[in-house]
Amino acid sequence: MRKLIIFGGPGIGMISASIAKDLGYYDVIGFLNDEIKIGEKVGLFQQYPVIGNSMDYLNYIEDLDVDFFIGYVGMKKEKEVFNKIINFKIPSNRYATLIHPSAIIPKGYCKIGHGVLIAPLAQLSPDTIIGDNCILLGNSFIGHNTVLDVFAHIATNAVVGSNVHIGKAVHIGSNATIKEKVNVGDFSLVGSGAVVLHDVDVNTIVVGNPAKVLKIKE
Repeated sequence: MRKLIIFGGPGIGMISASIAKDLGYYDVIGFLNDEIKIGEKVGLFQQYPVIGNSMDYLNYIEDLDVDFFIGYVGMKKEKEVFNKIINFKIPSNRYATLIHPSAIIPKGYCKIGHGVLIAPLAQLSPDTIIGDNCILLGNSFIGHNTVLDVFAHIATNAVVGSNVHIGKAVHIGSNATIKEKVNVGDFSLVGSGAVVLHDVDVNTIVVGNPAKVLKIKE
């Protein structure tokens, strides 16, 4: 059984820990977190210790039995978080890909990168491409011929139509819908329940039905 270290904590971190446990071939040894004190426990029912801050992965990188998972999202600091993780000196094949057995993936028809999380009942259509370190939460749907760039996050029940391009470090909120043939620019955020009918520029927050620009991020 391989060992797994998760960057993060409550929320996405615990979701990834639970899926890793369900898969049965990872022993989660702890979290790396920059805000929770070392030694404190994460989780209510299953608990895992914080074993260091994010840069302490360097203490484990030489152990080839250890894999890593990026278990957090950027939200309004997408670019900051993205720039942080791309500077980690972790080989791509050391990022754990965590796909729940109930996820619906057409075998042989999709390309899935390293360090990807696909939660229970998430569904991919044929000819989808999922970049490294993407997160797809429960019941999310990705339409055919759609591309998710690296570190994109698709929240619960979100629907991404066909022939869509989701840029790097984009966050698509719960219950949002992205119309077919739409491009969502890098580091943008689509609010919960938003219905996106047109392209979204980079560094932009859109909300509502139909989605409108709320803010251009600095």
